[in-house]
Amino acid sequence: MTALPRALLVSSRANAIASSSRSVVPSLQSVSRRPSLPHRSPRVHFAFCKYASNSFGATSSSQPAHIPVIRSLAQLRRWRRMVRDQGLEVGVVPTMGALHQGHLDLVKASLSKHPFTVMTLFVNPMQFAPTEDLAAYPRTLERDLDLLRTLLPVHSGSSGSGMLRGLGVSENDSFRPAPVTEETEPPVIPRPVKGAKSKARDEGTLLPPILPEEEVPKGLGNLVVFAPGPETMYPLKGDLQDLSKKRGVEVDVKGWGDVMEGASRPQFFKGVATVCTKLFNAVEPDHAYFGQKDIQQALLLKIMLTDLLLAHPLPENLHILPTTRDPHDHLALSSRNAYLSAPERDIAPILHRALSAAQLLFSSISTDSAEISGEEMISAATQVILDEQQRILDSGSPVELRMDYIEVFDRHTFEPVRGRLELGREVVVAGAAWVGKTRLIDNLLLGWGIEDAVAPTS
Repeated sequence: MTALPRALLVSSRANAIASSSRSVVPSLQSVSRRPSLPHRSPRVHFAFCKYASNSFGATSSSQPAHIPVIRSLAQLRRWRRMVRDQGLEVGVVPTMGALHQGHLDLVKASLSKHPFTVMTLFVNPMQFAPTEDLAAYPRTLERDLDLLRTLLPVHSGSSGSGMLRGLGVSENDSFRPAPVTEETEPPVIPRPVKGAKSKARDEGTLLPPILPEEEVPKGLGNLVVFAPGPETMYPLKGDLQDLSKKRGVEVDVKGWGDVMEGASRPQFFKGVATVCTKLFNAVEPDHAYFGQKDIQQALLLKIMLTDLLLAHPLPENLHILPTTRDPHDHLALSSRNAYLSAPERDIAPILHRALSAAQLLFSSISTDSAEISGEEMISAATQVILDEQQRILDSGSPVELRMDYIEVFDRHTFEPVRGRLELGREVVVAGAAWVGKTRLIDNLLLGWGIEDAVAPTS
């Protein structure tokens, strides 16, 4: 058994540097010794200096938490290697930004269970057809960071001396001191190169401390945002929206990605599967979190992980959380809800009401032994949409409501359910509708819950 390196303490020389730099370099706190781990070949550890953000050394009683934004794949991989060497788990929450409470619920779930969480923020061009709304999709990084800060504890105190500092990673090589092995003393933290501090802070390259497992506060993890550009995610470049012109790798989950959402948006799941494979390879997460609102996407990704033999994450570690809804009218929260005008927003909950009509029919199977078919469920949901269209027409409202599809499908095979439904059948009723120029989707799980979600084997 070999113990990990002794606690890192900043030497008096490092403190002198920090003082001469007007507290630009905060002191490193001691890091508790971790329990001994099984012997492995000697590992190289780096002591990194994390330069102060505005959250550190503040004179006010509290400051918002600092959330690092990583844009470089090389930097992400250095940080991931550090976390792996500490033996700590990482959760990932893939998003396209324009965050809402549903995204925050996913991040909270990951933060509560794992020492580190990476929220990816990338508007993926490959899942938008040339006729779709890529250019109009909201890009609100600063607002997103403000929302994420509400999930983290506020830093308190005037000096921040009680907070764990360094062991972050910087993309700027001038911040990297000599390596520390298990047989050597920690090096003195070097003086930063002139101008490097502001460059790192401006580019969002400050990373959180690597905490020993016993020092990770229970129920709270460290949060990092990975916000790469298209040139990072698609190094071969080329046309990313017109797939007939695209060159390079595509991931296509045939048989599951070309029905329902895949039928309405033929390249959508090809883009989703491709970008998620790339993100999983980049982050190497132990766990991933997705929302039920995109149930076909989440189940398809479980299938993809199974078929590609991917281990980061394992299929059983891709978690699906319930759809977050408006508490008043049950509209599923979506980034695209921001497109809705006030009159359109009033109409938008109709899709959930339509699916609920199908759910009511399904529930009668177990209550009065009624024979219900998939066709009847679709008809009941469709009628709700038709009635609302008539009401809009009669009222003279300018809002346009169009149904894209309503479908009942087997949750294992994605095949449409037709004919009589037997008691115990596990299905999904899902739909999409246009309200004005905004396309909304929703679904309800019937006969099963997300805790039962496992990847099909055939």
